[in-house]
Amino acid sequence: MNVKNGISWILRLTVAIILLQTLYFKFTAHPDSVHIFSALGVEPWGRIGLGIIELVTAILIITPKFKVIGMVSSLGIILGAVFSHVLVLGINVANDGGGLFILAVIVLIASLLFLILHKTEFISLISKRNKNKL
Repeated sequence: MNVKNGISWILRLTVAIILLQTLYFKFTAHPDSVHIFSALGVEPWGRIGLGIIELVTAILIITPKFKVIGMVSSLGIILGAVFSHVLVLGINVANDGGGLFILAVIVLIASLLFLILHKTEFISLISKRNKNKL
């Protein structure tokens, strides 16, 4: 395994693990998760729907053929999370010391680094999508 592949796997696993570990809270209606999605005005369907999207995204990320699509999806998800923290929720949610926000920033950075590392695959994906539109 070369360095690029090693870094790629570390970034992919980091994002997938963070996305997967938050599913427990979403799917069990943990009070903190309910609080967050209530504050955003999308409880319960936003919580459940986002959980399903995050599950699919994590599967895409760890599937080699779909890793780029998964990381693009994770970037979209996490940008929404970061903006929700900054604009609505605040950094410290339910006295978590900013833990959720820090995890969101980690996913944001890891997703961006992955897409930079795999920029040719990312550009190729965009090119294929644009050709299909024509």
